[in-house]
Amino acid sequence: MKTRKRIGAALACLPLALLAACSTQMRPARTLADNEIQRVMRREGVQGLAFATIAGGKVDKVRVFGQRNAALGQPLAPDTIMYGASLSKTAFAYLVLQLADEGKIDLDAPLPRLLPRPLPFYRERQFDYADLADEPRWKSITPRMLLMHSAGFANFRWLEPDERLRIHFEPGTRYAYSGEGYLLLQMVLEAGLGLDVGYEMQRRVFDRFAMTRTSMRWRPEFSENAAEGYAFDGVVHPHERRYRVRAAGSMDTTIADQAKLWAGIMRGEGLSPDSRAALVKGWLPITSKHQFPTLDGEAAVAWPQGLAAGLGVVSFRDRSGQAWFKGGHDEWTANMALCLEQGQRCVVFLSNDVRAEQLYPELARLALGETDMPWSWEYSDYSQP
Repeated sequence: MKTRKRIGAALACLPLALLAACSTQMRPARTLADNEIQRVMRREGVQGLAFATIAGGKVDKVRVFGQRNAALGQPLAPDTIMYGASLSKTAFAYLVLQLADEGKIDLDAPLPRLLPRPLPFYRERQFDYADLADEPRWKSITPRMLLMHSAGFANFRWLEPDERLRIHFEPGTRYAYSGEGYLLLQMVLEAGLGLDVGYEMQRRVFDRFAMTRTSMRWRPEFSENAAEGYAFDGVVHPHERRYRVRAAGSMDTTIADQAKLWAGIMRGEGLSPDSRAALVKGWLPITSKHQFPTLDGEAAVAWPQGLAAGLGVVSFRDRSGQAWFKGGHDEWTANMALCLEQGQRCVVFLSNDVRAEQLYPELARLALGETDMPWSWEYSDYSQP
């Protein structure tokens, strides 16, 4: 992930009457007037914003604002194709947990038991592990470690100075966000189990939740209603057409579909009770001050919320009880799902404009009430109140 500027305290200028109305009780996002959301978006230059609220494990409300293409004046709609970015990881984790329920994969089996060949022998495009030929620690990596970002990889190998894959610490001992880990687990499913991950994601996750406009690879019909992306400086980026399935982040989707997905995840539909609990359990404490840079060597932080790695999400202790979240970002995309187990409530944000991240802490508070969400960990330039 490239560094980009954020204005952490930008939301302080929301109307004081609205801020005073916030409480620890749930305040549905629909109580915030459309014109107020539009005003804040204009002030921050946000082109498009879509969000959904979930209550009782069911979709409550889906709302969209702004443009999918500002130059052409094309409005964002509930069925506009938007880039899912790293929200793909949670959907993929849901697939993996289904396979674990069926006994097709052991989450705690080391890679040598899951692959027909040693990992460094795989040298295909996207799944090239020749760099680990002299690195024996790959043999201790398990699917659970990959799901909770603790295998020791950088986020992506191209972020390394020499762009070569390496293991930076003993697998399983600490959290370090890694798309590489999810790509490796995708390879395990494809090479070890003989699965087509794109097909399985469609069948087991997207079709299950009636997500008719979501896919792990670009579909031609998406071009009729797809959102362009907008960077922090307002520069437009055409919607990228991703033809290669990448568990780390190739999902195209809509806010209507994401509402269905996160409601289904909250209900645990398609998972055993044990796997649903494992998804959001805090397996490994997170002690970094910020999520990025992934391998920052800064001193450990003791998060009072008990911040910890789940299996595809990040878990924390909220004042209401257990809570969890997942973000998805690039230079033109700002996505976030924040869920509270109490009342089975979530707020889900998708935006084709990275500047929308400046709005999420306050909008989430208006949607869910006061929470203990560690915004400063997720958004490193955000000043935690």
